[in-house]
Amino acid sequence: MATMASSTFTASHLTKSSIFDTSSFHGTPVAPPPSSSVRFQPTVKASSSSVSMSSTGGSNLPYDLQNFRFEPIRESIVSREMTRRYMMDMITYADTDVVVVGAGSAGLSCAYELSKNPNVQVAIIEQSVSPGGGAWLGGQLFSAMIVRKPAHLFLDELGIAYDEQDTYVVIKHAALFTSTIMSKLLARPNVKLFNAVAAEDLIVKGDRVAGVVTNWALVSMNHDTQSCMDPNVMEAKVVVSSCGHDGPFGATGVKRLRSIGMIKSVPGMKALDMNAAEDAIVDLTREIVPGMIVTGMEVAEIDGSPRMVSN
Repeated sequence: MATMASSTFTASHLTKSSIFDTSSFHGTPVAPPPSSSVRFQPTVKASSSSVSMSSTGGSNLPYDLQNFRFEPIRESIVSREMTRRYMMDMITYADTDVVVVGAGSAGLSCAYELSKNPNVQVAIIEQSVSPGGGAWLGGQLFSAMIVRKPAHLFLDELGIAYDEQDTYVVIKHAALFTSTIMSKLLARPNVKLFNAVAAEDLIVKGDRVAGVVTNWALVSMNHDTQSCMDPNVMEAKVVVSSCGHDGPFGATGVKRLRSIGMIKSVPGMKALDMNAAEDAIVDLTREIVPGMIVTGMEVAEIDGSPRMVSN
């Protein structure tokens, strides 16, 4: 999956172009959690019907299923907690460092690399309820994911097991990659995923992309059936467009650039040539106009590069 490798280029390009002059971006790994943090692992006691949760701190908490009861909570508290925290996220990320549009394999990998620097704030916009794009499955509803070397080094970093072959490796289920990278990425304090949110347009100031126009995905899909429902915005130093290949929501970033005259054409991807396609996506990931980088299959759309299978 060359789109994973392209994220490293994206991070390198951001550094070279000094987009984050006000930060100390060097792509350094996020520090491990403090040793005092507690991670629970369930263990079953053979001599009892109860289950205990043992922690790395050495304490054992009784967990008796026969007498289990949830602590009481008011419904209004649940509503307030969800609303307050989400609205605080919207306030926080209304002006951010990077907005990644599209949470497929390319967008997630890019966000993972960029967010290694805790000083870089990353918002991810995904129109679907479930992020991951086509990376939940292999091709034609098959589950295995094929990753060509040397991109397996990224899998090593994520700690994903695979079956090693000569020039490629095989992950037993594509969802293992998607769920793993999401769990690691979304645990970082400088990352927020806004799923079920569509990027309806770009913010453009002069000749520079300066953010995205957002709306709930269901609202965006029903503009023709309802009266005017105005959008919201996120300003950003950089927008990374990883919307995928052309389709209902695909290639929207480059198509919008063409429609407003910032680029001349979007020829669309050529027929399949996997060896040429994956190298081209990595090589051609770049800042296409000031403030906007394209990565993943959207690169093939704008450059007329060959297509590849999903993984």
